[in-house]
Amino acid sequence: MSTETAHARIPSPRVQGVAIVTAAFGQNLILTTVTTFMLVYLIQYAHISTQGIAVVTGIITGAKIVDAVSDPIVGSVIDRTRTRWGKLRPYVLFSAAPVALLTALLFAVPDTTETLKLVFFGVCYLLWGIAYSACDVPLWGLIGSAFGESAARAGVVSRVRAFGAISLGLATLGMPLFAFALSFAPSTTAHGWSRAVLIAAVAGMSLYLLAFFFVREKPIAAENARLGFRQLFSTLAKNTPLLLVLLGSILGFGRFIVQAGGAVFVVIAYRNEGYFSYVGAAIIAGLVIASFLTPLLLRRTSGRTLAIASSLVASALYLAMFVAGFQSLPVVMVFIFLTGLTLGVFFVVQATMIADAVDDVERRTGVRNDGISFATLTFVSKLMTAVAVLVFGLFIVAAGYHEGVHITPGMQETVWLSITIVPAISCFVSAVPFVFYRLGGTRRG
Repeated sequence: MSTETAHARIPSPRVQGVAIVTAAFGQNLILTTVTTFMLVYLIQYAHISTQGIAVVTGIITGAKIVDAVSDPIVGSVIDRTRTRWGKLRPYVLFSAAPVALLTALLFAVPDTTETLKLVFFGVCYLLWGIAYSACDVPLWGLIGSAFGESAARAGVVSRVRAFGAISLGLATLGMPLFAFALSFAPSTTAHGWSRAVLIAAVAGMSLYLLAFFFVREKPIAAENARLGFRQLFSTLAKNTPLLLVLLGSILGFGRFIVQAGGAVFVVIAYRNEGYFSYVGAAIIAGLVIASFLTPLLLRRTSGRTLAIASSLVASALYLAMFVAGFQSLPVVMVFIFLTGLTLGVFFVVQATMIADAVDDVERRTGVRNDGISFATLTFVSKLMTAVAVLVFGLFIVAAGYHEGVHITPGMQETVWLSITIVPAISCFVSAVPFVFYRLGGTRRG
C-alpha cells in the first residue's frame, strides 16, 4: 500500500481534532500521575529515606537530561522514517504498550532493601522516559502536520492543553481516591497505588491510540524523501525562532515546581495530603480557562507578546504569593489559580510558536522536520520538569523532611521559598529570549 493510498481516506478535520484531543487527554493522564504522585509514592508508600530521596532526585535529573538529549535523536529518526502509515503514526502505535507497562512498574517498587528499591526505580524511570519520548514526539508532530493553517492549529493546541489540564485535574483529584479504593484497607497502601496506576496507564494509552487510527499527517514532499541526519540537525540549528522559544521555556522551569512538589508541600505546610486536591483544582481551573481563551487573545496580539506578558505577570504573582504567606489556604488557592492562568497561556503559545517556526523554516529552506522540531518541545518539557524536581528535591533535603519527622516552621518556610521565589525569578528571566523572537526576518508583535 503506497503512501498516497494511505493518505487518500482522510478523516474530516473535526474527527481528527477530536482524536488528537482525546489521545492527548489519555497521554496526559499518565504524565500527570507520574509527575504529581511519584515523589509522594516513594516517600509515603515505598518508604524511601531522606538520603534515598536525595538519590532519587539525582536519578530523576540524570534520567531526564539523558532522555531530553535523546529527544532530538528520536525526532530525527522519525523524520527519516518511511512507512505506508507515514513517518509519525507508527511510533504512536508501537509506543503505547511500553509506556503503559513502565508507568505501572514505577508504582510497583518491590518491598526490599533501599538500595535495590533505588536501582529498580532508576532502571524503570530511565526506560520510561525513553518510551514516553517515542509517544510524545509523534503526537505533537501530528498536530503540526495534520493542521496546516495557523488559526486552526492554535485552536487544536488550545483544546489539547485545556483537556490536558482537565486530565491533570482528574488525575490529581481522583488518583488518591482511586488508590484508596483499590487498597481494600482502612487506609491507602502501596498495593492500592500499584493497582490504580496500572488501570490508569492502560486506559490512558488506549485513548492515546486514537491518534493512530483517526489522524493523518501531511504527505511527505519529494525533496524531503531522503533527508540525512546532518541536514535535519543543520536545519534545526538555523531555526533561530525555535531556539529562542526553547531557551525561554527552559529558563521558565520554575513554572513546574508547584506541580512537581505541591503534594509534598501541603503535607509539610498543612499536615494534610488531601489539601493538594484544593491546590490542584485551583491551578487546573486556571489552566483550562486560559487554554480556551488563548486562541481569542492570539487574534488580537502575537504569540511573542503573550509569551512575554504571561512570564512577567507570573513572576509578579509568585512574588506576591510569597509575601502573602501560606497560612491561609484560600489565599494560596487564589494565587495558584492566577498563576495557572499564566501557565495556560504560555502552554498554548509555546506550542503554536514552535509550529509556526517549523512552517517558517520550511518556507525558507524547503525542509520540513516535524519530528526533530517537535522533539525539542518534549525536550524542554522534560528538562523543565527535571530541573524543577531537582530544585524542589534540594529544598526538601535542605529542610530535612522525611516521613514521620517533626515538622518545624523553619522547614515550612524553606519549602515555601522553593515554590514561590524560585518560580518568580525563573519566570522573569524566561521572558528575555521571547523579546528577540522573529519569523521570516520580520518582527512579531
